[in-house]
Amino acid sequence: MLAAVVVVYRPAWNGGFLWDDRAHVTHPDLRSWHGLTRIWFDLEATQQYYPLVHTAFWVQHRLWGDTPLGYHLVNILLHFVAAVMAALTLRQLSIPGAYLVGAVFALHPVHVESVAWITELKNTVSAVFYLGAAMAYLRFNQKSETRLYLVALTLFVLALCSKTVTATLPVALLLIRWWQRGRLSWRRDVAPLVPFFVLGAGAGLFTAWVERKLIGAEGAAFDLTIVERGLIAGRATWFYLVTLFWPTNLTFIYPRWHISQAVWWQYLYPTAALLVLAVLWIVRRRWRGPLAGVLFFVGTLFPALGFFNVYPFLFSFVADHFQYLASLGMITLAGAGIARILERWRLWCRPFGYALCLAVLSTLAVLTWKQSHLYADVETLYRATIRSNPECWMAYNNLAGSLIARGATDEARGLVQRALKLKPDYPEAHNNLGLVLGSRGQVDEAIAHYEKALDLRPTYAEAHNNLGFALAGRGEIDQAIVHYQQALESDAGYAGVHYNLAMALIARGDVDQAVAHLRKALELGPEYAEAHNSLGIILVNRRRVHEAVVHFQKAVELRPQYAEAHNNLGIVLARSGHVDEAIAHFRKALEINPASTEVRNNLGMALAIRRRVDDATAPYPQTLPTK
Repeated sequence: MLAAVVVVYRPAWNGGFLWDDRAHVTHPDLRSWHGLTRIWFDLEATQQYYPLVHTAFWVQHRLWGDTPLGYHLVNILLHFVAAVMAALTLRQLSIPGAYLVGAVFALHPVHVESVAWITELKNTVSAVFYLGAAMAYLRFNQKSETRLYLVALTLFVLALCSKTVTATLPVALLLIRWWQRGRLSWRRDVAPLVPFFVLGAGAGLFTAWVERKLIGAEGAAFDLTIVERGLIAGRATWFYLVTLFWPTNLTFIYPRWHISQAVWWQYLYPTAALLVLAVLWIVRRRWRGPLAGVLFFVGTLFPALGFFNVYPFLFSFVADHFQYLASLGMITLAGAGIARILERWRLWCRPFGYALCLAVLSTLAVLTWKQSHLYADVETLYRATIRSNPECWMAYNNLAGSLIARGATDEARGLVQRALKLKPDYPEAHNNLGLVLGSRGQVDEAIAHYEKALDLRPTYAEAHNNLGFALAGRGEIDQAIVHYQQALESDAGYAGVHYNLAMALIARGDVDQAVAHLRKALELGPEYAEAHNSLGIILVNRRRVHEAVVHFQKAVELRPQYAEAHNNLGIVLARSGHVDEAIAHFRKALEINPASTEVRNNLGMALAIRRRVDDATAPYPQTLPTK
């Protein structure tokens, strides 16, 4: 099974960082030891307060830095471990078809989003702790050893620190006890789980508060009545059931349904769901398993069914990663049912049943392999999302952002305009349109869109930064500084803002303050080549040549094609008597930027210093033609 999992996820191995991956993985303010402290004790340090997950990212960043492969392999391995633990848990419960269930869970395409998307480490790692806690608690039920109880409780806390959907574990454990015995005892079944319920409820309510107050899951898009939330829950339940048993047309962002209390047919979903539960309740004395499996499925999904605000509801009321754990309920029902049927078949018929199971697993594997291709890179993912969901304004904007980053502004402009047509009050799209317009020299129009973005979200750090940059380009340094400072008030760990603020302060003559911000930019982003170069220039002017050389060398090491840094390093080396090294850097700068007269002059003077008069005239064919 490990080999199969590794193979089907091979297309996603080298996939880049998607959507909010960088905020979780490569955020410069979280890379230090101080950042590790913030992960645990500062609620605003990360997008969601899942400290164990972000600690895992912190550790991984020390192992493989900004290379996505390591993160993908860890997620794939954890998914495999979760599948094995699920099978072992079912074996522990003597449920037939345990290994079939584990294999289906491992190879099911609905889980690609949880495995191929680096951010969803919270799903895979929380599942491992969740299942570990379940196994330990079930063993405790058999042996009544305090040690096993404490192990289960500890693993449950670790699961909550990874993702609070695991708060449903005590409900699942009670379902298992009811399924085993047909009744529940307060002393034997409920009382030992009281600490689990208290911890789970506390963590769940805390996460609901974080989603609303810190992440922003409130406002008009989330103003839903209890009836509308019930309609969402009913429809979402059937949606997840269908995608689990017919996993086609899976997409990253599904269309957001238009929920209305006035539309009669929308009541069919919750009504049908309640009817199924009623039927299963009626036949519970004969078949408890189906009711237990369905209740596990719905109960584990409950936090994401619409009764609580979660930020992704802004885009869609459903997502594949929401049913990662919950899917085990229905997969177990199906797997156990198939195993029971095969047990009743005659021996000569069973190979056909096994072949059918193998065919199902092979089909799932092919679908997962195909779905994994969509996560190869940002552009592939969002183009596929747009094909499946043409009204997904977020996908248009995020695809535009990726295109802007590589200079494809013509296509980006059309995409971001489409996003704004679908959602005019979208601050990120206004910001991206500002970037497109600014790159075309339409500075006034760009500024108008940055200001619109800030009207919609006054704490939008990136828009403040971009507006500051545009104003600085127009010579309005003081106003630019104001916006840079406002950006830092919203995001003190934004290395680019510290750098831009330093440049504005230099333009205003506040060099000491500029140095402080350059050093902060380098503390947050040690790979910031421009900051190394700019700090080196200031150090040269302050006659701290040796320090300047270190920063220039770091700049060219980080960006070998950085002509300005090569030129600056050459100047300092020439002044220090290292003329041969200086010449090498001038030549490199000239190779990168052949049109630079300054570099030509510097190279000529360096060659002249070395008494290479013939060579010294060679760089001047444009200005000193020979007769």
